[in-house]
Amino acid sequence: MSVLRGSIEAVDRMRQLRLAKDAMDRDWADPDLDLDAVAAHAGYSRYHFIRAFRAAYGETPGQYLTHRRIERAEDLLRTANLTVTEICHLVGFSSVGTFSARFKAWTGLTPSEYRSKHVARGAALIPGCYAMLWAGGFRSGPGARDRNSGEAP
Repeated sequence: MSVLRGSIEAVDRMRQLRLAKDAMDRDWADPDLDLDAVAAHAGYSRYHFIRAFRAAYGETPGQYLTHRRIERAEDLLRTANLTVTEICHLVGFSSVGTFSARFKAWTGLTPSEYRSKHVARGAALIPGCYAMLWAGGFRSGPGARDRNSGEAP
């Protein structure tokens, strides 16, 4: 009976970790994504969640999130006519320096070098305004215009 209970608990723990991983997959671009909230979503303390996540997936939640953001940045650098700074903020980094350092550590190239290597000369990139709209880069906030009336709130 205790073997069965242990198996059920292990499955439940993996399910909880998967729910937390799904939350990170869904909200990866949010620069305010909070590790404590994700850990609580899984029913763990922050530090226990980090250990359990690493044991299950081979990397910490922070590493996983960084890799997701870098993968998305790679896609945008290949396809969108956006600056490195715009891409940095779209994928959830708040510092261009941190973004560039992590990007280079992951890909071996700076974001600009990556774009030069992967975008053929004369390639038609998606206009930045469309990429920003698709990626949710136009966020409302103080000073933002009301989409319906065209007036500032």
